[in-house]
Amino acid sequence: MRNRASLSTGAHNIGAGLIFLAGFMVMGFVLIYLRDFAPDAEEWAASYAEGTHFETRLAHVHGALFSLVNIVIGLLLPHMPGTVGQRSAIGGLTLAGLLMPLGILAEVLFGLPPILVIVGGVSILAGTLLAGVVWVRHRCFGASTSEALNA
Repeated sequence: MRNRASLSTGAHNIGAGLIFLAGFMVMGFVLIYLRDFAPDAEEWAASYAEGTHFETRLAHVHGALFSLVNIVIGLLLPHMPGTVGQRSAIGGLTLAGLLMPLGILAEVLFGLPPILVIVGGVSILAGTLLAGVVWVRHRCFGASTSEALNA
């Protein structure tokens, strides 16, 4: 039986990043349809900078970007210095960042409050910042990988 990958390996980030990226690509096609081909395309295009149209584009852009951030973090995590706990925190926080675009969609579709947007935004910021601090601390200021793993 295979062991499940921990958050410190990056496998979850890569998998979720690719799946979410595909989902937000599909959303891009839906936005193109609504803008150019739907029966009310002219009305949709006229509301470009407001309301549902604007919020949906925000979700699309942030979803694609945060998916790519997760893929990059997932590829870096196995090579990241620092402790297993630090790498797991980085992986978990960046995964939680995907709540932001989902929260934007939940606001648009279901009228939910923006709590997921806030939690996701803070999470991806914290995960990315932690990754940068761990990387710089151990790679730029002389700590070797073995020292970093024993810290």
